[in-house]
Amino acid sequence: MQKGQSHPSTWMEVRPEGLFCRPGGFYIDPIRPVKHALITHGHADHARAGHECVMATPETLAIMASRAGADFAEHQIPMPYGEVTGTSGVRISFHPAGHILGSAQILLEHADTRLVVSGDYKREHDPTCAPFEPVPCDVFVTEATFGLPVFRTPPVEGEIDKLLGSLRLFPERCHAVGVYALGKCQRLIRALRDAGYDRPIYLHGALVKLCALYEEHGIALGDLVRVSEVPREKLAGEIVLCPPGSLTDRWSRKLPNVLPAMASGWMQVRARAKQRRVELPLIISDHADWDDLIRTIEDVGAREIWVTHGREDALVHQAKRMGLKARALSLIGYEEDAAD
Repeated sequence: MQKGQSHPSTWMEVRPEGLFCRPGGFYIDPIRPVKHALITHGHADHARAGHECVMATPETLAIMASRAGADFAEHQIPMPYGEVTGTSGVRISFHPAGHILGSAQILLEHADTRLVVSGDYKREHDPTCAPFEPVPCDVFVTEATFGLPVFRTPPVEGEIDKLLGSLRLFPERCHAVGVYALGKCQRLIRALRDAGYDRPIYLHGALVKLCALYEEHGIALGDLVRVSEVPREKLAGEIVLCPPGSLTDRWSRKLPNVLPAMASGWMQVRARAKQRRVELPLIISDHADWDDLIRTIEDVGAREIWVTHGREDALVHQAKRMGLKARALSLIGYEEDAAD
């Protein structure tokens, strides 16, 4: 830190509830109910109900209301990207993270120091959300979900080609693709549309509500049909999207001649695909891979890196090799597979 700056460790701390800003009196993505919470995005391991006051992007507030009810918090404060507010000497602003609809990095400015909590983020093109914007800062708090050099995500277009190629090769089989309901589902649909696939895409009922929310926010997804609305035998040769857990339960066994597929960053780990009995692994991730984690650290220009939820040790080691200060926050309560 330069002369006159206060080191963030004097005003940010890790508590059992989560990362806490002492002068502002608020938590970021707390895992337990608190009075004041700033939420980076709508995935359940970051956006929990029960807080008295929640500040988030308008899209994230809409997602939380869709999942937990309109009264999920007594006070809801929308923060569009780039707007600035402040409390007790702390300036707060939200910036695109490129993870899912409404996902944000949170910039805190206090005592002439800029700290960015990135939440979950990715750098790949994704038309279903605002693209990641590097925010210059002194301290960068980064995720490390895929924080090992072995994790390098291929272009999504190639994975979509694999899915469409399998449909041509096995036209009699129902291609059931496991996707997380928020973010991955809508991204896969949009990628299929961009690849020219204009047939109906069939949805498990658990995916319908969030797809409708995305469309309400201007993300066109095309013709979507609930599986329960058509005879199951008509799904041969079609694409059916479902939650990952449905690939191995009675629901999927009612589909005709199922070819189980899954869209996940973890599908580059063969043991994971085998464990889930996936025939067609699609490596599609909503997190930064190893190369993009390093690129982001370089882009934001921070002199200190705090690493959380994921492969912390490897990224801390790499940041130190780059001549930066680095530490692992070891926050608890975040699920590795929540939105991969």
